[in-house]
Amino acid sequence: MVFLLEYFETIMKRRKLLKKSLFLGTVGIVGGSGLWVMNGYDVEKLTIEQALKDLTNINLNQAELNGGWNLSQVLNHLAQSIEYSMTGYPVHNSERFKNTIGRAAFSLFAYRGKMSHNLIEAIPGAPRLQADDARQALNRLLTVLNDFKIYQGDLQQHFAYGQLSHAEYTLAHVMHINDHLETLFT
Repeated sequence: MVFLLEYFETIMKRRKLLKKSLFLGTVGIVGGSGLWVMNGYDVEKLTIEQALKDLTNINLNQAELNGGWNLSQVLNHLAQSIEYSMTGYPVHNSERFKNTIGRAAFSLFAYRGKMSHNLIEAIPGAPRLQADDARQALNRLLTVLNDFKIYQGDLQQHFAYGQLSHAEYTLAHVMHINDHLETLFT
């Protein structure tokens, strides 16, 4: 009988511990997620003008990146993305993906004012990025940003996010630039 009481007490203690652990784990996940969502930028400051200013402040002679691409490849990747928003991306995710996961991801990034993505993942179907002249790549990016700023034509669907307005694309492009520039150090 004493054995059963001790066994019952042990089970109750384990049950309480499990409940507390689940509760604290849930609180930690929710709290951490909340901090992650709130850890972004002021969306009003995510403009092409600010991106142009940030890009022209890069010291090409001293800039280095953490990651698998060199500066030229990153700048050309960013330019490709902006060009494709006007001319069309070579390969797309399914419409189902774009209308669910893609749209949800863009909405979360837009809410946060900050994107986070695999920084060495090429745009699907895009030509291989050349490790060439960083100054030339920067000029390409600055030119296409200015072209996009005044672009009046129809914008093409994003390969992952689907149809975006000019304002949404502006936000996506600037967040994309910022995400890559965060790995830059001079």
